[in-house]
Amino acid sequence: MKQRVTGYDLARALALFGMVIVNFKVAMSAETGHAFLMNFATLLEGRASALFVVLAGVGVTFLTAKARNSVDKTLVLKTRISLVKRGLLLVVIGLIFTPMWEADILHFYGFYFLIAAAIFMVQEKSLLWISIIIMLIFPVLMLLFNFEQNWDWDTLTYNNFWSVDGMIRHIFFNGFHPVFPWAAFLTFGMWLGRQDLSLKLIRKKLFLGALITLIVTECSFYYLRNILNDAGGSIMTAEEITFLFSTSIIPPMPQYIISAGSSAVLVLIACLYLSERFCETKITKYLYQTGQLSLTLYIAHIIVGMGFLESIGRLENQSIDFSLLSSLIFCTGGIAFSVVWLKYFDVGPLEWIFRKVAR
Repeated sequence: MKQRVTGYDLARALALFGMVIVNFKVAMSAETGHAFLMNFATLLEGRASALFVVLAGVGVTFLTAKARNSVDKTLVLKTRISLVKRGLLLVVIGLIFTPMWEADILHFYGFYFLIAAAIFMVQEKSLLWISIIIMLIFPVLMLLFNFEQNWDWDTLTYNNFWSVDGMIRHIFFNGFHPVFPWAAFLTFGMWLGRQDLSLKLIRKKLFLGALITLIVTECSFYYLRNILNDAGGSIMTAEEITFLFSTSIIPPMPQYIISAGSSAVLVLIACLYLSERFCETKITKYLYQTGQLSLTLYIAHIIVGMGFLESIGRLENQSIDFSLLSSLIFCTGGIAFSVVWLKYFDVGPLEWIFRKVAR
């Protein structure tokens, strides 16, 4: 169990680093610089955050294990209330945080947790079906509503967020990480957490299944886009084809959910293996500790990291080279902070608050 937990912490640290890289790139409007570095940063868009949500689902499974294995209705109710408290706290913190960082994921996280509170007692296979249903609701919503409403794509700004209509649309349909379909990552993570990943055979099956799914999905939609583009644009423009048939984060179509979910499984299984293979190395231990403070460091990379860059006038219109350098400096500082903090305390500052609220 120790190896299993540290493997998740390692994956959480990597997910955090990926989100820092992506968010710094977006905040700095880093669209110039070395092509390889640009492709590297672009590759992480929508993947690191997906891994983060999948890991949250795994965490929910661990938090609710005792209640699920119990016939005590009082314990089940207490566990459900605990998840609701966590969800509401995330919603509040996220909404307070949104004026500073419009691409905040925490308030979305809160709604994912509210869904988890409602369904954590369902059967294992039902979690997969719920994930599929949540994923497929999104394209249905796209047929009924305008996905681009309230968006300024040139600045990646969401207008009318604080109106009732704007907030509902943003949270459930067309925000940065809307409940439909992003909650599918969490419910899938809840299913994944119920698998015995200490068994090498199960890991191998999951890894191969995720790898095949990723390759098939990416290749299929790559060729589909080429076929539609070769048709001469008689049905759709090149922009519309890319918009509807890409595996990128916007819009989060089913093929994106499947692709990003598969890549999340690959990284997670790799981290479980690495946590066993290199469990005694210092850098691995440091990364474990960084993963334990992921929530605190997520907030810090906006307030401290971007706040400092803004104070020195280096937050906007920077190159990808400078953006990645800034990300590297912050992540290195985050590792150092985590190691020092955990010498004196058991959990991170924000993680401690969440424990208190959940109780």
